Amino acid sequence: MRTKEERIVVLETENAVLHLKLAEVLPTLPAGKIYKYQGLAGRSTNEVLQLYAAHGQQMKLQRSSIVTQLHGAIKRLRQDLKSLRSFALELSKDFQRQSKTCLYQVLAAVQGIQLQNEAMQNKAAIIFAKNIGYQTANDTIETGAVIQQIFGKELRGNIRVHCRIRPLLPFDDVAGHSVSRHRQRNFSEKAAYAADDETVLVKCSRPGHASVNKTFQFERVYNDLESQDAVFADVAPLLTSLLDGYNVCIMAYGQTGSGKTYTMLGPQLEGNLAFSIEEESELGIIPRATQEVFRLISEKPPGSYWVEVSVVEVYNNEIFDLLAKDSYGKMLGVKRDVVTTREGKSDVPLLTHETVENASEFLHLVNKGLQLRVTHPTLVHAHSSRSHLVVTLTITTVVFGDNFGTSWEDEQTSQKLNKEASCTFPQKMRDNKSTSSSRASSPVQLEATEKMKQVKTRLQLVDLAGSECVGMSGVTGAALRETSFINRSLSALADVLGAIAEQRAHVPYRNSKLTHLLQDSVGGDAKLLVMLCISPGQKYLTESMQSLGFGTRARQVQRGQVKKKTFPVLNTNCQIKETILNMALISNKPANDVLAPKKIASIDNSYPPYLDGVIPNALATGCGYS
Repeated sequence: MRTKEERIVVLETENAVLHLKLAEVLPTLPAGKIYKYQGLAGRSTNEVLQLYAAHGQQMKLQRSSIVTQLHGAIKRLRQDLKSLRSFALELSKDFQRQSKTCLYQVLAAVQGIQLQNEAMQNKAAIIFAKNIGYQTANDTIETGAVIQQIFGKELRGNIRVHCRIRPLLPFDDVAGHSVSRHRQRNFSEKAAYAADDETVLVKCSRPGHASVNKTFQFERVYNDLESQDAVFADVAPLLTSLLDGYNVCIMAYGQTGSGKTYTMLGPQLEGNLAFSIEEESELGIIPRATQEVFRLISEKPPGSYWVEVSVVEVYNNEIFDLLAKDSYGKMLGVKRDVVTTREGKSDVPLLTHETVENASEFLHLVNKGLQLRVTHPTLVHAHSSRSHLVVTLTITTVVFGDNFGTSWEDEQTSQKLNKEASCTFPQKMRDNKSTSSSRASSPVQLEATEKMKQVKTRLQLVDLAGSECVGMSGVTGAALRETSFINRSLSALADVLGAIAEQRAHVPYRNSKLTHLLQDSVGGDAKLLVMLCISPGQKYLTESMQSLGFGTRARQVQRGQVKKKTFPVLNTNCQIKETILNMALISNKPANDVLAPKKIASIDNSYPPYLDGVIPNALATGCGYS
């Protein structure tokens, strides 16, 4: 009995607990379910438990169904995510392809715009240069510099031709000629004009025929108002090539009386063949070029260059040395000969080369040589040159080293090399050359001599004699013979250019002493500029047309790339050591004294300032000397 009562108590307790749970659940259920479960209050405990279990099973089934649905949704989401990733990857690849394509198109468009911009700038500069007309000398120089920068014309092989038209002069009339006044009036008219800075216009007119205009194109054309400054402004850029390792030749060509000597030298003094150096604005190409060369050299380290000058004339197909002196020191023209060396270069043995240290010394020597140049008055020109004048500046660079072949284009390396070689004095070296060679030399001295190299570049300035029409010049006797040699030598020059233009196997350099002498320059070993000079008058139309034809043919000559001299580049300490060794060699010091820095000062009673603190480091390094 007691056990039943305990069981009843337990059941009633569970019933009370279930009613409490039911009371807690009812507020959370919907209205329909609240109504449904309100009827449970009167039911037995077993019925309530069954209903509660059924409700729990139903909830479990619902949760299981929801979980299954969630798993399916997650699976679908993962598939969608995978699809999105694939799509994003394809989209990225496609974007990269399109981006590259667009980038290339943009770059091409930018380059096209840049090219168009540069072309427009070039055209604007050309139009500007033509419009200003070179009104003053300063404007001419600045415009020439602008044009030079725009075009950057590097003369590598082709012959550059400039044409200068002189103004009408008083002797252009035909006084003394038996012609009618009508023809005199026609002769005094201008037939040649500078149409622009690159074109010559020639009006060809003959009695009974219609006038015909002909044009000739050149790299530069100067009208009759342009000054010597304007002419030299276009020549000056060539001179920088000398110190870069190139030979340069500037040649004046034209008929007699066309202004070649004035263009090349300047105005001549009355009664004297020398040219005036007082009027700097009137100086010609030769004195101006020399001043520019020495200016360029002054910007380099001292002592690494020296300049020699020679002056020759080709008269009646013979070569004369105008700087040769007799035993009393008097200059006299000595006949020389021109030969071809084993290397195929032209050379004049025993030719006098005078060392000059500045432009004034050069002008003094050239003026003395010009006093020996042959001239003769003609009906065309009162001081007609009867010979071809060739003035040559030889620039020698002293360098040391074995591995030649590096071009002199690295400015810093070249300056360092020049600085380290600046204690080598060319005059002493030449004075002691014979003495050094007569003594037995140690192996170290022989090695230093072999490593010391001289690189030479030449500037040839040529004032050719003018071609002549005998009927126009009225020459007779010896002057007639001179005219014959002049015309034949100029024809030989034209034949040489024709052979080079046609690339013949044989070029007839030896047909004339002039072409033999200028073989290297004309044949392609130098940058060549022909300064074509013509007279504007109708009187000289035939000779002017011949000169213009020569210039046109010269422009068409393809000579190949101009050869450039090369310079070595060495280790700095080894260069200093070799320089010291050669200083001792030049000053006749024993080879062992080279390694004692204190004895270096005795070479020239001075210690090179740029070697302070450097010589010990150089001597301490191993360069193969002991």
